[in-house]
Amino acid sequence: MNREDLVKLTSNINKNSCPKNINFHCHTKFSDGSLEPYELLEQAYKNNLKFLSITDHHTIKAHEYIKKNNILKKYPKDSFTLISGIEINCLILGCLVHVIGLGIDIKSKYLNPYILGESPIGNDLNIKSVIKAINLAGGLSFLAHPARYRIPFNKLIPEAKIQGIDGIEVWYDYELNEVWNPSLFVCSEIDKLADKYSMLKTCGTDSHGLSLLGR
Repeated sequence: MNREDLVKLTSNINKNSCPKNINFHCHTKFSDGSLEPYELLEQAYKNNLKFLSITDHHTIKAHEYIKKNNILKKYPKDSFTLISGIEINCLILGCLVHVIGLGIDIKSKYLNPYILGESPIGNDLNIKSVIKAINLAGGLSFLAHPARYRIPFNKLIPEAKIQGIDGIEVWYDYELNEVWNPSLFVCSEIDKLADKYSMLKTCGTDSHGLSLLGR
């Protein structure tokens, strides 16, 4: 999926998109998840998911593994679309947050500080540096789960916009239910801010366990 198509897709994500249609936030054993990449893909296929991104912390090894072993070949072309992704720590207003990069070129040199398996340090930890690296790698940047940090989301979101972020992970299950269900009140407020600041939107289960349908 090219950048233009990804922009269109993330312009229309809503509370019903996840987890049955779109899941742009999940993890494998290459970071802190419980599933092997092939197990995650198999669940995506069996659940008739249409768009998926693996967003491991500070690594793109799951995507390299999938490509090296040609795992996607076993699935019909009209099944799910796998989009490259990553989740990166960074600082905004002195607060440690996570930024998701979607549609990145996993071979891009600009990702080098962020694929070492651990949090970046120094200037690389600045949100502006992370956003720039993701964009130079051909991807889109999203502030992950904005209501999980010590600074309120209504302060983080406008600042993230100023820093150049492309969008927000709007739809998220802050109650961490066994089967993903968006926290409608807080997510609706975040959705309003995304509209106010003309930001793209994403959603995901943030799966770390054995099911792609929950965290």
